[in-house]
Amino acid sequence: MPAVGNVLVVGCGTAGSALAILLARGGVAVDIAEIKPELTTLGSGITLQGNALRVLRDLGVWEKVSASGFAFDSLGLRAPDGSLLAEIPDARTGGPDLPATVGMNRPELAAILADEVRAAGARIMLGTTVNALEDAGDAVRAHLSDGTAAAYDLVVGADGIRSKVRGLLGIEVAPEPTGMGIWRIHTRRPKQVERTDLIYGGPCYIAGYCPTGPDTMYAYLVEKARPRASVAEADKPAHMRALAEGYGGAWDEIRQDITDPDRINYTWFESLLVDRPWNRGRTVLIGDAAHACPPTLAQGAAQCLEDAAVLAELLLAADELDTRLFEEFMDRRHARVKAVVEASLQLADWQLNPVPDADVPGLMGRVTAMVAKRP
Repeated sequence: MPAVGNVLVVGCGTAGSALAILLARGGVAVDIAEIKPELTTLGSGITLQGNALRVLRDLGVWEKVSASGFAFDSLGLRAPDGSLLAEIPDARTGGPDLPATVGMNRPELAAILADEVRAAGARIMLGTTVNALEDAGDAVRAHLSDGTAAAYDLVVGADGIRSKVRGLLGIEVAPEPTGMGIWRIHTRRPKQVERTDLIYGGPCYIAGYCPTGPDTMYAYLVEKARPRASVAEADKPAHMRALAEGYGGAWDEIRQDITDPDRINYTWFESLLVDRPWNRGRTVLIGDAAHACPPTLAQGAAQCLEDAAVLAELLLAADELDTRLFEEFMDRRHARVKAVVEASLQLADWQLNPVPDADVPGLMGRVTAMVAKRP
């Protein structure tokens, strides 16, 4: 018998959906409280490294992800004029039978996971969140925003970087800006774009793009963080085009399509790491509610998926929910996540404050070797 009979998951994002699928398939009754009235996802595209694909395969959705996304096995480095400086084979961290990387449209991934959540038998409560939690020792009574309350063996806060559950637990950790901001647009894929190519230098710290399908891609420009409201909505295309003027090659074609402010997203790079343990009694945090980092290693989604996979494995294998289970969860997750967060921040800091002898290949190689192993 699993260690839990019923679970409330707060948040139906990547981590919450993956956990709900695995637990529901294992015979656990799962409710998901999702604050949004519809299962829509903001953002343009997402980069999924091999260790993320490994979990998605375990979830049984790899074929759908493969059909929806764009797989590639190398990384390109280019000069600001678009000329190729280096083509680097990318490590297949999910194993030799999976590609190194898949780029895909973020809402398509969300839809695939939501369909699988429902197929597994979990219940999604849209437009609902948790207002209060009462831990009685053998159960948690969750008071929801729709006025109802119910007792659960476990509550999981998978509600993102600005987690309400984290606040309800009294964990006073807030996301910290790194000093960088990123402009993203989901747009038409030029024929020559067949992988992620990165440019370091020019008017931005980083200019890059990632194909997400046969005809689509997302492109991004990373600059010094500015106040989020400093560029009016209608002016976003002009601002992004001005930044893109400093780049050639595929950017000549990308720049022509930067016209619709509704397709442009701007956000800051932020980081967050909750010290162990991530639980208080029978409520535990996973995913961005517990850890988040700038996308310099493209490991955000992968680490969220790994949280879900490890927690589900432990809950389904144990006979009871006790301190030992949460300790094992931390033993398998905290050091690994901390290493990813710290490495991501180090890469960002080397962009902000250049160091002549910065060992970027060495740092990335150590992280790659670590995530290639199952947590």
